Amino acid sequence: MKQLEGTFPVLATPMHNDETVNYEGVRQNIEHYISLNVAGLIVNGSTGEFVSLTTEEKYKLMEVASEQVNGRVPLIIGTAAETTQDAVAYTQKAETAGADGALLINSYYAHPKDHEIYEHFKTVAESVSIPIMIYNNPFTSGINIGTETILKAGRDVENITHIKESSGEIQKLRDISRQGKDYIKTFCGSDDLVLESFLMGATGWVSVAGNIIPEMATDLFNSFKEGDMDKAWDIYDRILPLCNFLEDSGKYVQIVKRGLDLQGLAGGPSRKPRLPLTEEEDKTLQGILSQLQIVKY
Repeated sequence: MKQLEGTFPVLATPMHNDETVNYEGVRQNIEHYISLNVAGLIVNGSTGEFVSLTTEEKYKLMEVASEQVNGRVPLIIGTAAETTQDAVAYTQKAETAGADGALLINSYYAHPKDHEIYEHFKTVAESVSIPIMIYNNPFTSGINIGTETILKAGRDVENITHIKESSGEIQKLRDISRQGKDYIKTFCGSDDLVLESFLMGATGWVSVAGNIIPEMATDLFNSFKEGDMDKAWDIYDRILPLCNFLEDSGKYVQIVKRGLDLQGLAGGPSRKPRLPLTEEEDKTLQGILSQLQIVKY
């Protein structure tokens, strides 16, 4: 079992102009990130537009990513679904494809209660042997999972080993990190709270910004782990404008894809109903990337 720790970019799904998936672009981007020594990678997540992909596309993306990674870094595959039955099928497919872990959110339309969410996580996790990173994101799922429910899932189910905490409540991440330290590890899922999350006990970062700035995102975690807080704060101060833009814009997918395109990587359009950045939003992104010396204008 590979260690799941550090900065894991949650990858965009590149697309051609006709909105078909650019699988060759997936391969190229994966090579780019691995060459820059990221700790691990995640596909089929929210940034990867999983809700806009067909089942066949999700399965192919799993296979392409696993084949390209080829065991060089840990690969986590998102297996979210509205029903438990579908989530089981996706997670079993991820395991068969070669995933080192699965990322699993609760149903995002039914608004289940905590005991229903617990049973959902438990049922899916027990259908496979790979580690499960459960995911709390009330902004997309409409449910802020109770801290005790998260801790209970980690205590009761052996392979529920991690939680991606995206509620934006730093005290929630703190409590899970401290109370569950012996059986469930926390990953930051809020790009604008990442260093605070490390200080509160997070052992990793599911990073949207890591699509655009993988080296800096990796260096931030490594600096923190090595105890070089001056360097960690310096990196954090520099990347916060990008992190804030991603979190506050409501267009994190489009921002990531445009950022990839501007660097000569595979991005492309997002599937509708997502529309491209406005001229003003694009100008803001270009200014941020210029300040970071990612793209020069």
